[in-house]
Amino acid sequence: MFKDADILTAIVTPFDDQNHIDFDALETLTNHLLETGSHGFIIGGTTGETPNLTHDEKIELYTKFGKIVNGRVPVIAGTGSNNTLQTTELTKEVGQIEGIDMALVVVPYYNKPNQRGMIAHFTTVADASPIPVAIYNIPGRTGVTMANETVVKLAQHPNIQAVKQCTSLEDLEFLVEHTPDDFMVYTGEDAQALPGIAIGAKGVVSVAAHVYGQDMRQMLDAFYAGNTALAGKLQRRLTPKMQALFLYPSPSPVKAVLTAQGYQVGGCRLPILPLNKAERATLAKALDLNEDALENKGSLAELGVNHD
Repeated sequence: MFKDADILTAIVTPFDDQNHIDFDALETLTNHLLETGSHGFIIGGTTGETPNLTHDEKIELYTKFGKIVNGRVPVIAGTGSNNTLQTTELTKEVGQIEGIDMALVVVPYYNKPNQRGMIAHFTTVADASPIPVAIYNIPGRTGVTMANETVVKLAQHPNIQAVKQCTSLEDLEFLVEHTPDDFMVYTGEDAQALPGIAIGAKGVVSVAAHVYGQDMRQMLDAFYAGNTALAGKLQRRLTPKMQALFLYPSPSPVKAVLTAQGYQVGGCRLPILPLNKAERATLAKALDLNEDALENKGSLAELGVNHD
């Protein structure tokens, strides 16, 4: 199922004016992303504002998303927390949902376990999970780093089949080199999409694919075809725009751009606020747009890099 899954979009969760999940908007956005280069999804990840969803909302979101995707591409659902028991129980529950292929389990945050604690946490979850588990190493958010050797050890578990790694390219190289050939190493950094795949990673878990999916698809397809000059050119042009989408707390920037493109994704749930006028102007400038480009819903019919 993950054979061609090189771009996994960590899809946003659209909200309506009453701050409820907007499933019609989610379906529209999902189909758009599939048409513009996404080969899989993470639903309920950081970009999907999972910490701000209730248990019942997560189950409804994952159930309906499985039906929306309908087996067209693989789907990974976020089930992690810093509570091992709750993570295990949610993973078992989500694992029964049709259309969910894998669970994404983050390194426990706030309580900052050591490496032995991480191994125990992930082993406990994976032992009980009815679906494969992807471990999520993002020290910038969790406050603690899972060591490369810990990932390698966990990769030996038959039910731990992937990692989303948000650290350095050197770490990706180590993991590709020292984990089993069928263990999937994904970078969680958009700017590492091309170099990550070039050194053997499976692909990228992307936020930028919401906006630049066609360009990312062209970039990777050019690389696969041996046109490294074009692939490199596209990555260089995309990188500053990818970075701009994190100028402010995510997913506020990408939601602002999607809204300007006409997608009804709504705002964010507290404590994340939507961008104000000054922030939208700064983001627009960083994306090489007019300062007022993000002011009107539907004002950006297309947004991409210059391929000339």
